[in-house]
Amino acid sequence: MFKILKTVATDGVGARLGTLSLPKRRPIDTPNFIGLTARGAIPHLTPDNVSKNSELGGVYVALEDYINSESVEPLHSFTATPSHMFTVLGARRHPAINSPLGNATDSISIYTSTGFQKLTNEAYRKYIGTIRPDIAIPLADMTYSQATNPIDSKRRTNIASSKRQLRMVERTEDWLAKFFEASEDSSEQIHPTVFAPLLPLSYPTQWEYFNQLEQDFAEKLSGLAVYDVDVLPDLNNHSPLIPLPRLSLDYTATPQEILRQIQLGADLFTVSFLNSISDAGIALSFTFPPPSDSDSGIRPLGINMWSKEHEVAVKPLIEGCKCYACTKHHRAFLHHLLNAKEMLGWTLLQAHNYQVISDFFADIRGSLDADPPTFEKGYDNFMRVYDSELPAGTGTRPRARGYHFKSQGGDNKINAPGWEKYSTDSDPALAGEMAGLAVTGAAAEGKETPLIPDTDSAELDKQGFAEISK
Repeated sequence: MFKILKTVATDGVGARLGTLSLPKRRPIDTPNFIGLTARGAIPHLTPDNVSKNSELGGVYVALEDYINSESVEPLHSFTATPSHMFTVLGARRHPAINSPLGNATDSISIYTSTGFQKLTNEAYRKYIGTIRPDIAIPLADMTYSQATNPIDSKRRTNIASSKRQLRMVERTEDWLAKFFEASEDSSEQIHPTVFAPLLPLSYPTQWEYFNQLEQDFAEKLSGLAVYDVDVLPDLNNHSPLIPLPRLSLDYTATPQEILRQIQLGADLFTVSFLNSISDAGIALSFTFPPPSDSDSGIRPLGINMWSKEHEVAVKPLIEGCKCYACTKHHRAFLHHLLNAKEMLGWTLLQAHNYQVISDFFADIRGSLDADPPTFEKGYDNFMRVYDSELPAGTGTRPRARGYHFKSQGGDNKINAPGWEKYSTDSDPALAGEMAGLAVTGAAAEGKETPLIPDTDSAELDKQGFAEISK
């Protein structure tokens, strides 16, 4: 299933070049990334455009987006995922929304279209058997950051005590054991491809869990879902787990973080910032390795397409980019679409940004395959040449969808209301009338304003109807 072609290791820790092959799906080279879906679809892109205008090999789908559906179709057909792409099923979205309910001994709290509810380990296993994803990630007892932007915070910052950490490990161990027991005892002949979760805890805290994976489940596992890549170097103490592919579910706020995770040995990625940066109106512009021109100063990681400098710029978003947006349109058109709040603007940005990330990973693989490998040199140059943070968009994001929900109390609404109370600050006469201090219009003459004018338009025009006072 997963074949390691080359390892660039230092003291047993390093980037790896490999190939992941799943039944009936197109093999993908690693390091690589998979798309993050919302409600089963990549934001702004329809499945046919994903197939034609991207190089994605797989997508991550959350069960909490799917659980209230009456459909019993396989996940692939229900979400119209292109046939060559594999699906990865997790219980929760990534990044997940913090639940006010918390997890229980035999269940986790998920956020569905009808609100928060409990999902038991047994129910989750049955869903996997019904919808048949290509890869399934068993339940893990996780805590999530309550930061407004979860990418800015590690999950471990929300862990209250060492006792809670131990409970996380114990529950995850127990749920994984029961997951495999139920699958073996079932008459449905369910044999999912399983990526075991590695918790966002220090290695000493989950050392026994690693031992259990090595001794009891190594032959049943097809990969690892890593919630904090800082534990990857410790896999050297558990040799049966080393050959398994590693899906990073750690937060990636910048491409620099992706490079760091590759350096630690991660193989597959869910790029957390990708969908949000397109929403912000930013066109990614970085390459790997970075341009050799070192005299241009610190380079930005992206271009703010809201900027007025693009109003008449009839050139592609990035010179040489082969995405649909850059080959068919220009900056001025995209700038117009964003200002007109046209959905096509974000669609073109999303197509472009996915192409930039695909090229980024392809160039990383090329640097690992070189003889000698040039990844480390490219990594150092990238850190030196590019800004350490992604730019912030200056325009209005598209209207937030349901999965942007925040569970903390007292937050303002994400979406601005479509209708607002009329402000009378600039109209003293109207303000006085509303306060009962003045009478204007027909009422001032002791008359009632008729619903239907009793005269023609010419007469109304003579009387100053709809005339703007200056």
